[in-house]
Amino acid sequence: MADETGGTDMMARLRRAVEAGHEQQVAFLAEMVRFPSLRGQEAPLQDWIAHQLAARGYAVDRFTLADVPLTAHPKASPMVEVDPAGSVQVAAMHRAATPGGRSLILQGHIDVVPTGPHEMWTYPPFSATIRDGWMYGRGAYDMKAGVSCMIFALDALRAAGLEPAADVCVQTVTEEESTGNGALATLLRGYRADACFIPESTGQTLTRAQSGALWFRLRVLGSPVHVMVAQAGSNAILSACDMIRALQEHTVALNAAARSDPWFGEVQDPIKFNPGVIRGGDWASSTPAWCEVDCRIGLLPGAEVADAKAGVEQAIRTAAQRDPFLANNPPAIEWIGFEADGAVLEPGGEAEQLLARIHQQLHGKPVPTRLSTAVNDTRFYSLYYDIAALCYGPDGEGPHAFDERVRLDSLKETTLAMALFIAEWCGVVPLRQQKAA
Repeated sequence: MADETGGTDMMARLRRAVEAGHEQQVAFLAEMVRFPSLRGQEAPLQDWIAHQLAARGYAVDRFTLADVPLTAHPKASPMVEVDPAGSVQVAAMHRAATPGGRSLILQGHIDVVPTGPHEMWTYPPFSATIRDGWMYGRGAYDMKAGVSCMIFALDALRAAGLEPAADVCVQTVTEEESTGNGALATLLRGYRADACFIPESTGQTLTRAQSGALWFRLRVLGSPVHVMVAQAGSNAILSACDMIRALQEHTVALNAAARSDPWFGEVQDPIKFNPGVIRGGDWASSTPAWCEVDCRIGLLPGAEVADAKAGVEQAIRTAAQRDPFLANNPPAIEWIGFEADGAVLEPGGEAEQLLARIHQQLHGKPVPTRLSTAVNDTRFYSLYYDIAALCYGPDGEGPHAFDERVRLDSLKETTLAMALFIAEWCGVVPLRQQKAA
């Protein structure tokens, strides 16, 4: 790869810049990991990132989910127990003086899932501990490492004396782990580009397809009596267990049908069901009068969200009819988060071809592709706004698990791949002197 700004080999030039900035990038990532950016607690980290991007000379837009017409969009997901006005998004613009290339969005989420018991971690989950070339911490891999890559890819271009010849928007969003509304909010804010690159935690593979997801809360009633006559009452917790088993049976049927799916047909049980949170009852010696279970279930690309919801509701209705108490006091379902479509990155697009060529040059082999049974934010760009969207990012282990960690060498590899992608997709020009100062 060569550019028109002096004939220097672009790959060697940017590799040197990435290497030179690696120590600073690791420190940047560690600082991000030390922010416990759990759902509803992301604003301090977003403010810090906004400051970092402003210091680089970008025009920074800090806004919240309450600042866009989110609820009016048909693909917004319901947010329960979280205030949209406290959910901060950041969009920072590099404006090309005379746009000549293709524009680009670089997007990553900074929200993280709960840690579970801290004593189950080898190192404290927000300590950003580094051992043997790995950084440990909640969010280190999913996906603060990728966020560091997109910011330091642009830094590498500057260090090499270059800048994109087209507009580039750097976005850090929330709600990826629960609704996707952060990504949708940036689009409702008006940000568009010719392509979007999300360096999600993929182990340097390209996500070819992703399942969708639904979040729902199952509410089951019981009839409280003293435990000495438990047979006279109805135990809501045990009844909820029966409903969970019914949903497991429903999922088995869905996965049997999935064997004919053109993308996920060879994937074992691609539709995942998970009862993730349970609460209920008031007294150990009384049969519980209530139980709530927060659940997640997947759906395949092309499936309608409304049909998937109807399937869940029918499975619960059918199971409830087998219980004398529940038949007259049917369980309720509340949709509380993800209402996410599945999506496919159709092969052969220009953005994919460019990334594949760069991966081949860097690694000496074709870019692997993966079929993900989880969601990522690319669906908003590709399905609803016709923007080519890639999901490809660093290597690590344990997203959502104890001892989540990212391989630090993969930061360099992914940052270089992104810098090369930006250089060719957007084009490059010599860095303006006022930005180099």
